[in-house]
Amino acid sequence: MKLALHRPARLLAACAVVAVCGASAAVAQQQRCVTDSKFGPNDEVGNLNHVTPAKTLAASKLVTRGKAYRLGIETNKDTPAFPPRTFSLTIVQPGQTAGASLGPTKTTYNDDIIAGWVGIGSQLDGLGHIGIDSLYYNCNKAAEFAMTDGLKKLGIEKVPAIATRGVLLDMAGYFKTDMVKEGTAFNRAEIEGAMKRQGVKSIEKGDVVLFYTGWTKLIGKDNKRYGSVEPGLGVEGAKYLASLEVAMVGADTWGLEVIPFAKDKGVFEVHQILLPLNGIYILENMNTEEMVKDQAWEFLFTLGPSRITGAVQAIINPIAIK
Repeated sequence: MKLALHRPARLLAACAVVAVCGASAAVAQQQRCVTDSKFGPNDEVGNLNHVTPAKTLAASKLVTRGKAYRLGIETNKDTPAFPPRTFSLTIVQPGQTAGASLGPTKTTYNDDIIAGWVGIGSQLDGLGHIGIDSLYYNCNKAAEFAMTDGLKKLGIEKVPAIATRGVLLDMAGYFKTDMVKEGTAFNRAEIEGAMKRQGVKSIEKGDVVLFYTGWTKLIGKDNKRYGSVEPGLGVEGAKYLASLEVAMVGADTWGLEVIPFAKDKGVFEVHQILLPLNGIYILENMNTEEMVKDQAWEFLFTLGPSRITGAVQAIINPIAIK
């Protein structure tokens, strides 16, 4: 039998027979796997299906100042990343050794080669990134689609053009600090508390929700701390956002979820709740510092990730427009 990975309600019955529900997601998957998903058994897009033309049109009305914000941070060899990820850039001048050039007009050019991992810097985690016991979004088994030359399903090339409502929650402001301490979890109470503080009335189906913690202030100053722990979304907070059917969740941290992981919770369980269980994409290392200064809490979020066939993730620079 197959499991509807995006329907947490179907998992509750399975969780009831397991002693610790936080560690039982894989067991629940093995017990039930149905293909009558809300987007169909062949869906590879997840909750981005909620970003309809009507949703985009409504989000465009949030543009009242005409100011655009780039949410990507700079990516280079020094960017802290989850081990063992590395990144390097090499600039070359092909065929131009010893001062050679091309043609009578002496054309010269530079090219660049990237050697490294895609999951570095500002990034989009696709639906093929995280699974539960080798089961991924919409019942896709790793052995059947995750090949060394690229994913045969759930690749980044399947991600549609995105223009939708974005909501930024200032968790540093909520906790009255410049930078939220590592290990601080954002669950329903904290999410709703931040919304109330900022005057955000609702989080809606198809929204992109971003958390600001001030954590990127550590980049270049304390990379070890930045890349090993973090404040972030808790398991209950992830379930709450999933119940609202958001399309994407992100933060100005390298891994989105709270680390150290909460007591009795699984390793990257928030990732599991969002990606395989609900088809909700993850945005990491989002630069929202300027937006917080401008109190740009609700905005038009836009993204067109690189369409590299079979890629798991993408280095991105989303644009928010207020």
